[in-house]
Amino acid sequence: MIELREVSKAYWTGAGPVHALNKLDLKIESGEFLSIMGQSGSGKSTLMNILGCLDRPTEGQYILGDLDVANLSDKSRSALRGRWFGFIFQNYNLLPRLSALEQVELPLLYNKVSNRRRRASEALDQLGLADRLHHRPNQMSGGQQQRVAIARSLVVNPQVILADEPTGALDTDTGNEIMGILSNLVEERRITVVVVTHEPHIADWTKRSILMRDGLILDDRTSIAPVTRLEE
Repeated sequence: MIELREVSKAYWTGAGPVHALNKLDLKIESGEFLSIMGQSGSGKSTLMNILGCLDRPTEGQYILGDLDVANLSDKSRSALRGRWFGFIFQNYNLLPRLSALEQVELPLLYNKVSNRRRRASEALDQLGLADRLHHRPNQMSGGQQQRVAIARSLVVNPQVILADEPTGALDTDTGNEIMGILSNLVEERRITVVVVTHEPHIADWTKRSILMRDGLILDDRTSIAPVTRLEE
């Protein structure tokens, strides 16, 4: 479903180019639960931005379904992003003055979808937040806010969810709760979930785990059993 072929990404500075990704090859099948690990500067966030059509590679091909995304215009990539992807971030990215219900309605409003309130309410109910519909972010715990963010990503029925350090602002128990929700999405809805993390115990939740360093994939392993710690 997703394939990167010799993808490179460079940023230019006064001192010359900085290579964030170096001729990277990667395939992700539909319904995979995948983690991407690496320290700061490893290229994992750049990779997620390219996967999510938030950025484009300097070189190489990005095949999404049957489209070569790398050659699409910004407008076409934006439309593709809205159809294919849901995003979850470490700091939730909730608007402080909106209720949980209004937060989840937003992507439906942008896409001019009817029955927005009903769909948003159902998404929140599925994540155990039926009693928090009218609460603002400052009236909810970190775990509840992240569940609102997950509901917001799910309400557009994405084929892929990209989660950037989704547990980074949470305690261990709440982080495990969030990872359990993501795991259930893979099992029950066959949604592809890609989690970017630097925490080995979060990667333990995924069946496939990739380790990156200096814009390269150093290790790519799949296990039926939970993944143990990848060596740094």
